[in-house]
Amino acid sequence: MECSWKSLWTLAVIISSIISTAHSYTITVDAHAEECFFENVEADTKMGLSFEIAEGGFLDIDMTITGPNGAIIHKAERESSGIYTFSAQTSGRYTYCFSNKMSTMTPKVVMFNLEIGEPKKDAKEDTADHNKLEDMIKELGTTLKTVKHEQEYMQVRDRIHRSINESTNSRVVMWSIFEASVLLIMTFGQVYYLKRFFEVQRVV
Repeated sequence: MECSWKSLWTLAVIISSIISTAHSYTITVDAHAEECFFENVEADTKMGLSFEIAEGGFLDIDMTITGPNGAIIHKAERESSGIYTFSAQTSGRYTYCFSNKMSTMTPKVVMFNLEIGEPKKDAKEDTADHNKLEDMIKELGTTLKTVKHEQEYMQVRDRIHRSINESTNSRVVMWSIFEASVLLIMTFGQVYYLKRFFEVQRVV
């Protein structure tokens, strides 16, 4: 019974750590603006950042990840979505920024997820704590987070595609109305011209 309680406690601790290290955000980056976020992590900690542009302009944005020493770890320009994972080389504050400075007037809505792993353990601690149950739970947690993020991105993509389709349909309808109006105007114009022409002929 004692072993069972220990297993349940280990399971709860691992699940809580998995949940607490995954952060999901939705922000709006105005035109000519930049939004930055910070995370203090220890060396050898795995970090992952995934993002998707939900609304705005051509659905693109600039993204930069900077280390504690100011060196650029990753940089992407005019990207609609992206996934980047890396291991922190040094302890300190890591900065990730979304820049919309290239846009003249259109704000961008950005959905992104930040995942922070656990710091690397010492060899003795790793040997003592390592077991198959923890590995299976961590793998399951990672898979669940991946599925959750994919579902969120699929919802965003579905909304974007629906918006594009509705916009295209509206333009097609407006163009059809414009064509029909032009044809009607030309038809009435021709009828009026022919009527005036024959009236002039009768007078002569």
